[in-house]
Parts: sequence; C-alpha cells; structure tokens
Amino acid sequence: MERVLDNDVKFVAGVGEARARLLDRELGIRTVGDLLGHYPYRYIDRTKVYRIADITEAAGLSLVQFRARVTGVAYAGEGRRRRFTVFVSDASGSAELVWFHGIAWIEKRIEQGREYLVFGRPSFYRGSLSVVHPDIETMEQALTRHAESGMQGIYPSTEKLSSVLGAKGFHRIVTSAWELVRNRIDDPLPEALRRRLELVPLSEALHGIHFPQSAEGLEQARRRLKFDELLGIQLNIQARRTDRLARRDGFLFPRVGPLFRAFYETQLPFPLTGAQKRVIREIREDTVTGHQMNRLLQGDVGSGKTLVALMSMLLAVDNGYQACLMAPTEILARQHFATFRRMLEGLPVRTAILTGASNARERREALEGIADGSVQLLVGTHALIEERVRFADLGFVVIDEQHRFGVEQRARMWTKNARPPHILVMTATPIPRTLAMTLYGDLDVSVIDELPPGRRPVRTVRYTDAARLRLFGFMKREIARGRQVYVVYPLIKESEAADYKDLTDGYEAISRDFPLPHYVTAVCHGRMKPADKEESMRQFKSGEAQILVATSVIEVGVDVPNATVMVIESAERFGLSQLHQLRGRVGRGGEQSYCILMTGEKLSKEARARLDAMCETNDGFRLAELDLRLRGAGDLGGTLQSGEPFDLKIANPTLDARLLALARDTAAELLAADPALADPAHRGLAGLRDRHAGRDRTDFSMIS
Repeated sequence: MERVLDNDVKFVAGVGEARARLLDRELGIRTVGDLLGHYPYRYIDRTKVYRIADITEAAGLSLVQFRARVTGVAYAGEGRRRRFTVFVSDASGSAELVWFHGIAWIEKRIEQGREYLVFGRPSFYRGSLSVVHPDIETMEQALTRHAESGMQGIYPSTEKLSSVLGAKGFHRIVTSAWELVRNRIDDPLPEALRRRLELVPLSEALHGIHFPQSAEGLEQARRRLKFDELLGIQLNIQARRTDRLARRDGFLFPRVGPLFRAFYETQLPFPLTGAQKRVIREIREDTVTGHQMNRLLQGDVGSGKTLVALMSMLLAVDNGYQACLMAPTEILARQHFATFRRMLEGLPVRTAILTGASNARERREALEGIADGSVQLLVGTHALIEERVRFADLGFVVIDEQHRFGVEQRARMWTKNARPPHILVMTATPIPRTLAMTLYGDLDVSVIDELPPGRRPVRTVRYTDAARLRLFGFMKREIARGRQVYVVYPLIKESEAADYKDLTDGYEAISRDFPLPHYVTAVCHGRMKPADKEESMRQFKSGEAQILVATSVIEVGVDVPNATVMVIESAERFGLSQLHQLRGRVGRGGEQSYCILMTGEKLSKEARARLDAMCETNDGFRLAELDLRLRGAGDLGGTLQSGEPFDLKIANPTLDARLLALARDTAAELLAADPALADPAHRGLAGLRDRHAGRDRTDFSMIS
C-alpha cells in the first residue's frame, strides 16, 4: 500500500488533534491504516425504505427508514421541557418527529412542504407512529449520498470515546478516511494468486467491510480480510519452523540408557497403551535428529500424558542433561513432584521442586542443585522462569497445561541454556488434529487417543433442583462405601449479574446435610491463601475429608483415585471442554464413577446441546468437534476469557478453520519457492508478513 495509510489520523476530516489523541489512547488508532483496520462489529441497514402505513407496533421493527413530506411543526413546553414536533406524511399515512434537544439547530433545517428521508427508532402512542430524535436529510441529499452509506457500520468503541464520537461520528470519519485512500491501495497478493484463491481485491474488501452493499459482498470482504490476517501470521510461523529445522543446534539424545530401561522394566504403574508408545517413539526420533524439538502433546483427561513426559525426561537424564516440568499451579506442581518421586523410588534420580510458595530450605536446595547439576529433574511453577534460576545443562523442558502460560513466559524457559532445550508442551484440551496442526503451525503434534487399561467410563447424568434430595442420598451411599465426592460451583459468592449457584451458600447447605463428625467437608477456591488450599487438598487426598467443595480451580491436575462422584452445580454455566475436564477428576481408579450435572429447569438450546453431549459420550475429541460447531474458539477450553488466539482482529481460527488451513498451505507454498520473499513480485507479501510479526500468539488464553 502507499504511504498514505501511514498518515496521522488527525489529518482525516472530522478528527483533528484532540480526537486523534483520544483515538490513540482509547483504541490504539494512530494512522489512517489503523482507522480502516478497525472493523464494524454490526451494521444498521439503511437500504430499506418503508411506507409509514407498514410501520406498526405489531411489525416489531427496531429501526426504520421512510420518505415523508413536512406538513407542519409545533412547539410545546418551556426551558428544559421544551419540545419541537414535526408532522410528516406520505401517501400511506402520517407520523410525528420529536426533538427535546438541539431544537435551535434542527428547526433551521426543516422546511414546510419539503420531502425528507427519516431514519430512527419507532415508538407508538395510541397507534400513531412517533420517532424521537431521528436522523433526517433532504431527498436531494439522500439521492446524492455516497453509495457507501447504505449500511452503516457500528464500531467497537469505549465509553469515553462514544461520548465524544458516537456511532454516526465514527462512521463519518471512516468515510472521510476512505475518501483519502480509495484509489491509492496496493494489493499485497499477486494477482494470479488472488484469482486462483478466488479472493476479491483488497480495495474492494476494505470498501465492502465498511460500506457493504449486500450480505454476499460483506461475506466476500470478510473472507479476504480474514485470509490476509491469517496468511500474514502463517508466513511468520512457517518461516520460523523452516529456520528451526534448518539449524542443527538441538541436543542429541543418542542412547536409551539405564534409567529409562529400568523404569520401563520395573517401575511402570500399568502397561503403556499403543498411543503412549507411539508418542514416545515420536519424541525419541526428534531427539536424535540434531534439530531442536518443538512438540505439542495433546491427550484426553486421564490418557497418561504425565507418564509420557516423565519417560521423555528420563531420556534426557540418561544422556547427561537436566530436565524440568513447569505447571501452572502450586497444587498441580506439587502433585507432579509427588508422582515423580513415587514412580522413581529406588532409581538414582535426584528430583527437586521450586514454586513461589517454596520455603527457604526447599528453594535453596533446588537452586543449588540445578546450578551444580546434582538435581537432574526439577518440577515447578512460574518460579522456574525467574532470573536467578540457572541450570547446569538443561536439555528438556515440559510445559504442562501450556495454554495457561503466556508466550513470553514459555519463551523465557528457552533461554535457560545457550542452546534451546527440547520443548514438549502438553494440553488436556482436545482439539481436532488437523486444527491443532494448523493452530500450532510451528509445532509438531502428537496425540494420545487411548485410555490406560482398566479405566471404566464415567457415567454422566443431568438433574435439576427437584432431584437434590435424591442426589444427597446418592452421595451418602458412595461415602458409606468409602468413596469421596467433589462438588464444583461456578461462583465463590452470589452475584447480582448471574443467577447461578455459589460456593458459599453451597458449602453451608452441604454442611447442614452432611454434618460432623460423620462427614468432613473441605473447601478449595482461587481466593484462598496457597497454604490453605494446600491443606484442603491434603485433607481430601488423604481421605480425611469426604467432600471437596470447590470452584473450577480443581479443573486440571487433581488426582484422587478414591473420588468417584463429581457434582457440577449450574452446569449450564460451563463450556463443554471445562465440563469434560472437571469430569476427568473422577474415574481415575478402578471403581465405577459418576458425573452429575445440576442445572436449572430452563436451558438455552445451546446449553442443552452441550449437556446432552456430555451425557452421551466420554470422548474428549468428539466433544471438541461439537464445541467447534456450537461455539467456536471461545469454548474450546471452557468459559470465554480475555485475549484471542493469534491476537486477531477479524479472523477466528476455529470458526475459520478451512480458511486458516488454506492460509497455512499458501504460506508453505510461497516460502518453499521464495523463503525470504525477496522476489519483487512478493514485496507486498513481505510487508504483510512484517505487519503480523509477533502477532501469532499461539496461546489458548481465549479458550482456556
């Protein structure tokens, strides 16, 4: 594109210095290009013109537009209560236009007998049509108006910006910006490529997104702009992958040594599944190539990812290198540490743990041990990325529940050595394989799609409050059999904004129905002090507490094989994958386990589909595909969170999965022919790549 898009937005008609500062502060809009890259999120249709007689209360129209001639005016009231009424009519009927503010300005623009185009929100008094503070323009103005005004875009804004520059004002400055650049836009895609992919020119797409003339034109505009966004990101991802594979700076693990063999032969808690063996082979093959491994391991809850991670870490230790595992929470890190120590008992492997809550002795032993090389295997939380954490020779890093770490946090683990260690990132959020390979274009993807032998499928049912006594009776019978129960709530305290069950009231109710001394109920939620959470979890794991009342803080990593019942209150509040993760906390032993979804009587169609799916299948990958159809990216990992995959403005990697795959294949094709995009014909593509450098945040922070 020409440099005109880099011009300061203050030069756009209707902006100026003060509004430019406000646009920058509120939305980060500094240039004309930034303004045109700020897309509408919905549209007001200005293409349809009604007859007055057709605008009735029964029609249920929220916004209307009609042609009418002024037949008279009237004034009423005084001061702040002054009202200006304009009487208008067309061949089918009459209406009133009413202003309470800006009367001096509007009355100068009204001429008796003149025809106007009126647009606004209809209201009715005794069956008569009235429009308060409508937009009006003479028919001469309307007929000469630019075609782009047919559908008015409504733009994402802020409260402060909206008070200065409302919806009409924002649309007006976008129109002015378009007038500056409409004939001066270069297309970054070579024309032959654009035609082959059946994409409209960029100038047409920008016009179509801001000033659509039809639903079809809007869809074509969106498709082109989404593709450009995804292609720019994929060019960066594919270039990094190509660069990584071109280097031979990865650690070599040439041997399968005595630790790995001894563990495999004597320490395995159960035989490996075929899927676990396949993934270990894939990791093993990566570590003998000379390239740095960068692999995503995804597996359903309970599929044995942790065991695969530990055996992979033993490969590193056998070859003289250290390994570490970083977990997102104190609870999960300590659980991994306890599991590793139990599994490695009797083997000459020194392990340590380092978290934000580590005491002085634990911290000192971990820091000194990894620095002098005596600690071969370290487990920790975010504390591992602290500056003072220095390894003697770190060769293998496992990042568990990777979507809970920011990109910068993960990247800091890569700098713990002069050479980057092998990286294995794990997620229990199932994603259809082809989508995962595209989302994580710079990662190789491994999938564990089998459960260990002996695991019995969890039975899932849905109940409403009417069945609560029945539920409590079932819980008491399971506890009498020596089993334990989770009860999970979406909220800690009652909220005015959401009518859902909350933990505080729920704990009180359970304490009444399950009194001491026969029942002990522990509590765990995100606002508790780490030591208190740890004590609650200790009580539950040890069996001292029969019931754990919690929020979704226990969604991942909590492993209590004796727990056989998961009760999820207000289950309609949770996304499919989060429900599936919570269900995965039970069924970890040999006993039959149950997941009970408690809901209100009235459910939305979407909520009912999610809950029905939970009751029908335990397959996380099938649920993920249903999630994709139902809700897209926002629900892959549970409830919608802030941030988006790839930091995108318009595209959605899950809803636009086919377009993302096309962008990925196109990027690979282009870079295979011209790795640096140095060909003059690819100058626009190089610019597209550079504009999106750093925006490919392959995080699942939106869907976690």
